[in-house]
Amino acid sequence: MRDFDDSPEPPGELAGSADGRHRFLVQRHRATRLHFDLRFEVDGALVSWAVPKGPSLDPQRKSLAMKVEDHPYAYGWFEGIIPSGYGKGDVVLWDDGWWDHDPEYPDQVDAAEAIAAGEFKFVLIGRKLRGRYVIVKTSRPAGKGRSSGEEWLLIHKKDQYAIAGWNPEDYPQSVLSNRTNEDVAEGRPGRWKAATEDELAELDHIKTKGDWTVDGITQQITNLDKALIPGRNGEPPITKRELIAYYATVAPWMTTTLAGRPINLNRFPDGIEGAKGGFFHKSVPAHAPAWVRRWPNPNAGKGETREYLMLDGAPSLVWAANFAGFEIHPWTSTCASPDEPSYALVDIDPGENTAWDDTLVLARLFRVAMDKLGLVARPKVSGQRGIQIWIPVKAGYSFRQTSDFVEALSKTVGGVVPDLVSWKWKKNARRGLARLDYTQNQVNKTLVAPYSVRPRPGAPVSVPLEWDELDDPDLRPDRWTIRDVFHRLDEIGNSFDALVGVQQTLPEL
Repeated sequence: MRDFDDSPEPPGELAGSADGRHRFLVQRHRATRLHFDLRFEVDGALVSWAVPKGPSLDPQRKSLAMKVEDHPYAYGWFEGIIPSGYGKGDVVLWDDGWWDHDPEYPDQVDAAEAIAAGEFKFVLIGRKLRGRYVIVKTSRPAGKGRSSGEEWLLIHKKDQYAIAGWNPEDYPQSVLSNRTNEDVAEGRPGRWKAATEDELAELDHIKTKGDWTVDGITQQITNLDKALIPGRNGEPPITKRELIAYYATVAPWMTTTLAGRPINLNRFPDGIEGAKGGFFHKSVPAHAPAWVRRWPNPNAGKGETREYLMLDGAPSLVWAANFAGFEIHPWTSTCASPDEPSYALVDIDPGENTAWDDTLVLARLFRVAMDKLGLVARPKVSGQRGIQIWIPVKAGYSFRQTSDFVEALSKTVGGVVPDLVSWKWKKNARRGLARLDYTQNQVNKTLVAPYSVRPRPGAPVSVPLEWDELDDPDLRPDRWTIRDVFHRLDEIGNSFDALVGVQQTLPEL
């Protein structure tokens, strides 16, 4: 019923959870009327009902639920704006988790058969919804003023999770991005919760390992006093405790570029000077707790990563840091549309003979280009040597299209200062010159996340900039570290907030 050429919604195919569990989700959808879309993973698709007043934990509440068309599995990660046509409006992922068969009804083992028969009993394990439910088809015929679709009733049973008077409208935020529907409609960023002062004080009092509770989730953290990164300029080394505290605190500022995306971690279990060095870790390990969010990659081939990590708040960032995965690389695309990039990326990669002033010359030329083309974009220092530029694009672009655009743009910029740039593929053939790397615009090729720690002495951080900061004589690519970046955030906030909700058409070059 949708025109996917005119909507950011994913058309998708049959898929499913990698570990055999059955996912459920609820999307809060402001279309012609506000409703909640309740969806169950059954046989690789999302069997769906529209619940006008939303699901509840109140067993006295019998919620009307209208049966609607099945949706593709990838649709379960979608948040955004449906611009026109069927379902026009804004959508957030209001809740998700796992459903299971109700153990009190062992004969109901086939969900598809139970739904076809008109009564489905199940248990939900979600962030908001938990406990035993039944959804049952009514026998009422469609009448005047009522939908012609199938009418069902959704009921929470009386169990330990039941709460009288529980109203879903009291909890409007997304479980992915902490945005409300109003935030999505207005292009406002979400903000994950940061660890509180009391929680950080509790972390300080844990010895080398122990249980720590952040934002309601308790997890074991270990080797807290292990030095992972050496200090610089005579400062003490950075321990795992400090890295964990940093990510628990910076979580709100990482929301916009991490929420809803697959994540690659660069791990350093023995520290950045350890014999093993660092290595990329893409799959979620078997020992990860059940609350750590996963994304099953529907395009995974033989030998490729089937289940990726998703970060959804301070607790998961703490888990990643405790796993020594403190360098964080999000995909350019989302879990809902993994083949469609959200950004076109410019990576100014200095060569051995590239001075910092040369890197700034290149970045300023891209600033001029963005102004001439009328494109909203922002640069960020990499935290190491380079500068990267993020250009948000509207839904529907392929990686080939963004790569071609950035290639043409980079060659135009590079043509102005040909003595600074090499187009050779191999590093040893570039004569120490900079590379304007457009090849990062591919699926599962990543740039480091804003505010991610980099594996260098002092724990420098990749920081978004305003364009005029390229003229600051004190600017350096590793200027900010985990020990002083919060002063900047307190003063000017996150420059990448200007990119939230921007849907741009890339001009012809």
